[in-house]
Amino acid sequence: MQLLSPCISGQDSHAARLRRCHALLLFAAFALSCCAQPNNIKRYPVFGIVLDVDREHNTFTASIREIPSFMSAMAMPFNVRDSRQLGSLRQGEIIDFTLAVGKNASWAENIHQHIFVGGDREAQESARLHTLETLTSPPSAIKELNPGDQVPDFSLIDQSNTPVRLSQFRGKVVALTFMYTRCPLPDYCFRLNNNFANLQHRFGLELGKNLVFLSVTFDPVHDQPAVLASYAKTWNANPDGWHFLTGPLPDVEQVSHEFGLNFWQDMGLITHTLHTVVLDRQGRVAANLDGNQFSAKQLGDLIQATLDGHQQLIENE
Repeated sequence: MQLLSPCISGQDSHAARLRRCHALLLFAAFALSCCAQPNNIKRYPVFGIVLDVDREHNTFTASIREIPSFMSAMAMPFNVRDSRQLGSLRQGEIIDFTLAVGKNASWAENIHQHIFVGGDREAQESARLHTLETLTSPPSAIKELNPGDQVPDFSLIDQSNTPVRLSQFRGKVVALTFMYTRCPLPDYCFRLNNNFANLQHRFGLELGKNLVFLSVTFDPVHDQPAVLASYAKTWNANPDGWHFLTGPLPDVEQVSHEFGLNFWQDMGLITHTLHTVVLDRQGRVAANLDGNQFSAKQLGDLIQATLDGHQQLIENE
């Protein structure tokens, strides 16, 4: 059975979306039970990004990948039977879990939080150099930010050679990632910027108004504004809402290290870790996604949840 209707629709209220998601999952459980023996429980492996955690009602909402032959990729709430399963779960975390579907109910179990460790040479070398730097360098004065922390203001230069301050986007949701234009790997910088390119279409009316994309280069010596302007054209980047940023190396290092990103020159290339960060409208870290395992849709659902969270606060005032 294939569920084709997405749970998230820009035309519905946040509460209506969640009600529709519950109905879809109950329908799936009912349909499955029609061809199953009583008390026969089906289990499916699921990979997703946490959008919200409701500990009071033992539920969490996640944007999940397709479950083949059962459910399309979508964002929806999941129940847990044991509140301890929620543990320290919070928005923006990448998880996998088992979805159990019975005759009259469904629930998530065996929830595991992911720590990204790439399997290719660059990821392994990055981890090795990070360990070596930790052992041989004095403690850094730069405090790494955690979800909920206020992000210190910073100023860099965008592809039009215009100074850009983070504080000028206060009141908007900011999605920020790191890259360099000469990155040769299609699943690294290219993939992270491709996520933003895909989301330009999804958030066309919001981009520049309520949402901003920032792509920060950690190769500022080469990636000057003219280079970034050419690079931005390859993505058809809307300059009103998507800024490619460069600046003095110490300033770039400050911003990168605050979000846990590390990079090193390595035989003409740059070895680096991967981070994509979402900031709320107050300039706080809403989520910091490590690695490249998530899809553009999952990142978009996380951004939508951050936008909706602010709207919900307005409606409750």
